Amino acid sequence: MSKNDLALLVLDSSKEFGEKVEQNLLKLRGETDKHYISKLTASRFTNGEGKVIINDSIRNKEVYIFCDVGNYSITYKCHGKDHEMMPDEHFQDIKRVISALCGHAAKVTVVMPLLYQGRQHRRKGRESLDCAVALQELERLGVKSIITFDAHDPNVINATPSLSFDNFYPSNAIIEEMAKNDPTIFENSIVISPDFGAMERARFYAEIIGCDVGVFYKRRDLSKVVNGKNPIVAHTYMGSDVEGKNVLIVDDMIASGGSVIDLTKKLREMKANKISVAVTFALFTEGFEMFQKAHDEGSLDYIYTTNVSYIPKEITDLDWVYAVDMSKLTAQVIDSMDKKEPLTKYFNRAKETFNAVQKSINN
Repeated sequence: MSKNDLALLVLDSSKEFGEKVEQNLLKLRGETDKHYISKLTASRFTNGEGKVIINDSIRNKEVYIFCDVGNYSITYKCHGKDHEMMPDEHFQDIKRVISALCGHAAKVTVVMPLLYQGRQHRRKGRESLDCAVALQELERLGVKSIITFDAHDPNVINATPSLSFDNFYPSNAIIEEMAKNDPTIFENSIVISPDFGAMERARFYAEIIGCDVGVFYKRRDLSKVVNGKNPIVAHTYMGSDVEGKNVLIVDDMIASGGSVIDLTKKLREMKANKISVAVTFALFTEGFEMFQKAHDEGSLDYIYTTNVSYIPKEITDLDWVYAVDMSKLTAQVIDSMDKKEPLTKYFNRAKETFNAVQKSINN
């Protein structure tokens, strides 16, 4: 299939990121007189029900649907009041787009950087299994491929073994950005995992940087449930001494952020030098104030995240918060998929990242 048979259907939740992906696609292909974003309209009735209309022809095209299910800046009027769109509503809009395609697309891929219900990926007792059910629903609607970033548990794809599931990690891009912004950041450094669940990610960072790795054990009160989780009683550090070292805390996301702030304070008490946090998704569900306070008080130096999910501009404009752009990688992936090329090179970038880190240290 030729590279012209390509259409990006970008919902408002992912508008800025989708437009950057299109710009990178055009640059990658040396094109100046084309466009890949097809027009669509996603509207709401006053009672909250919605519909999607695709305004351009997509017949026999390979379609990529962009949606940021975590974008809480999108609002609509419901019963006369402003209503923030929640993940459930964003996911419903993805299904509306698929329905509006009327089966005319040659192939449908959903670009959902923040995987819908990714944290509800397994079941204990009488719990819902939302992420698996959502993937199965997309598969039944005719979706052939999912592009996502840093899935909370990539094994959830076992729910739909016939569905192509490409899960990309921004670790390399974040490390390269850190090396560019502060060449001294990896000198005498250590990577810290906030819990045992993030150890594999922490080990990857440590192997690239060439440093030791430590971990915090979260002791929880299993007799209580607060906001859907057992509250943390204490953090116990396990690893080598952090005194005088540059510390990098890595995880897939910041949700409320209370746990991360506790770690930065504890690490400062342990006389760590620079303290940075690197995550794929910075959700700040309880607001950003505690992070600003931590920075002002000296317990947090940098936050590194990505632009694949919404972050308010007033946060990304701060000189100590970096939202690493992943649109070029996404464009490269789409270009390779469209041309039926293997994607292996986008997963195995450890060597070039290591070289970039070593270059920053040597300089």
